[in-house]
Amino acid sequence: TDNCGIDTYALDQTSFNCSNIGTNTVNLTVEDLSGNASSCSATVTVEDNELPTVITQAVTVKLDANGIGTLNPNQVDNGSTDNCKIASKSLSKTTFDCTNIGENTVILTVTDTSGNSNTETAIITVEDNIPPTVICKDITVQLDENGEYLLTPTDLDNGSTDNCGILNIGARINGLFRFTEQALNCSNIGENSIEIIAVDVNGNLSSCFATVTVEDPIMPTVL
Repeated sequence: TDNCGIDTYALDQTSFNCSNIGTNTVNLTVEDLSGNASSCSATVTVEDNELPTVITQAVTVKLDANGIGTLNPNQVDNGSTDNCKIASKSLSKTTFDCTNIGENTVILTVTDTSGNSNTETAIITVEDNIPPTVICKDITVQLDENGEYLLTPTDLDNGSTDNCGILNIGARINGLFRFTEQALNCSNIGENSIEIIAVDVNGNLSSCFATVTVEDPIMPTVL
């Protein structure tokens, strides 16, 4: 108020930005019609209530030799923004294993410096592209009275491993590949190089070669 009337009002600060978040002291100066001026201070509290804009992208995670894959928030973030400044980003899931093969939905949370948070989902595709480690062993077998020996592919396995697990082991004998047992016969007497193929639970395969020595210990039947 003024006894003769107020002419003007003036503030020493009228514009505020992110650097002013919190309490600010502002001076108000009032001048009357006779040119007399007086001032006082006021507290202006600046708040940021705007949520960050979260933008995500699809990501592919490849499992390592231990069957583990990791992901950080920056890989999923695709240019999230905020009117002031982003303080942190976090994911609902950062570690993946063989049980996560295929598509997974994760949540990216972005928090600004004022504590405002917003979220968005992203599709994470987990892949296992590592073939099994196949270890073969050489063996010696003997034909039976019918001139045969039934060889099972696992007979030639010497501890093959895979990061997610081996589904099946097969053998290629006389040009024929099977996961089941196959017969060796008199035509195989001596050393035979047999390919062993391991297939993991995700379709990756690897092979090695084993030497199978076939012997015929049966004496002739003389009549």
